[in-house]
Amino acid sequence: MPEARPRRFAHRLHSLWFAVVVAMVLLVAVVFVFAQHTTSPASHATAAQSSADTDEQRIADLVVANHILFDQGVLDGFGHVSVRSVKNPKHFYMARSLAPALVTKEEIFEFDENSQPIDPRGKRMYGERFIHGEIYRARPDVQAVVHSHSITVVPFGTVNVPLRPIMHMAGFLPQQVPVFEVRDVKGENNGILVHDIEAGAALAKVLGSGPVALMRGHGMAVAAPDVRTVVFRAIYTQLDAQVEAQALALGTPKFLNAAEAANVNKVNEGVVIRAWELWALHAELATAPFRLNRP
Repeated sequence: MPEARPRRFAHRLHSLWFAVVVAMVLLVAVVFVFAQHTTSPASHATAAQSSADTDEQRIADLVVANHILFDQGVLDGFGHVSVRSVKNPKHFYMARSLAPALVTKEEIFEFDENSQPIDPRGKRMYGERFIHGEIYRARPDVQAVVHSHSITVVPFGTVNVPLRPIMHMAGFLPQQVPVFEVRDVKGENNGILVHDIEAGAALAKVLGSGPVALMRGHGMAVAAPDVRTVVFRAIYTQLDAQVEAQALALGTPKFLNAAEAANVNKVNEGVVIRAWELWALHAELATAPFRLNRP
């Protein structure tokens, strides 16, 4: 029995040391996040008024968008978000092939009008970057794009039940969200994924002038005039799909009509910043330990 005491003591010491290390990592994450986000309302307002729409600001938002979309369950280890370049509107920025929660500024690359990296630096890129490039080519008004494999959204691209705006936070959705069928482009023997300009252009055509297109058996593509709005739309497209599925299980849903959707959307997209600030703070707290512990 006396020999067991040193072992128990060593085990407790090891557990204590592990707890201390974890606490230190979390503390560093919290300090980092609050240093990024805790400014007075006055200084925050001043900064917002003086900040220009630059590639640097768009890239900063893009990094945060990756973390938010992971934290909100729209992306997981897969999926991606991009933003158009201010300096060269034919180009766009997106992370290299990397899980969204791990993205930092250093992982962001510039892509040309054919979705090719300007300087790959020996890194692997997302295979489906053509989703983004071809939407930007077809839609000069679009400044940000999200591609997600949301399991809540996928079913609506596989059945004869359209995704429609059922909740007020999804007023941006059209009365029936279009569905991209890759077989129409690549035939029966296809790989489902959008791996080239041809498939990307076909997807952009289905998206048309709208904000969202579903992708049969795959996910969705979301477009918006800025990064913060595309994050808002991606999150609430997923939530709208969840609510619609629940409503269908209960009975016959009553959807928003076109006027209701348009009216409430004007209000919602005027206050996107309120949700963005909360999502950003929560996402940085939740995902910072992943990046701190990367090898």
